[in-house]
Amino acid sequence: MVDDPELLLALLNSRPVLDGAERDELGDERSGRAWATAHGGVGTAGELRRLRAVREELTEVVLGKRAPSVLAHALEGVHQRPVLDDGGLSWELVAGTDALLPARAVLAWAWVAEQLPGRLRPCGNEECRLFLLDRSKANKARWCSMATCGNRMKARRHYERNRPQAQQ
Repeated sequence: MVDDPELLLALLNSRPVLDGAERDELGDERSGRAWATAHGGVGTAGELRRLRAVREELTEVVLGKRAPSVLAHALEGVHQRPVLDDGGLSWELVAGTDALLPARAVLAWAWVAEQLPGRLRPCGNEECRLFLLDRSKANKARWCSMATCGNRMKARRHYERNRPQAQQ
């Protein structure tokens, strides 16, 4: 399995809503190529098409809207090859050029689902589209970011609690 939860989160969170508007980091060829190459891909049109599809499917799987089997296509033809060098034995993921980065993302999801069950979830702010991987000991993190969504939600609750008092 591929242990790369940061790639998984980056893909899931590559379509944030900022100031009420979606900003899709894979939306056009230029930004998509930059995103893919920054995460170890090649940025081809085929790779971006696969990444967009896998992102949608991963989102639905994490939200419980679809079964994990929907991701099977992303692993077709993917295998590992042993590599032996002076540093020892390692395993290399082998897939077509356009398929490697999407396959890594699916394998990262599988690793997270197995090693960190229940810790990958959507942000508790309903207006936010981002996901978080809860690494806290108590497994009670609710927001993608305490600085943004956490503060916003706490301020909203505080306002709602104190608003009736101010109107009296």
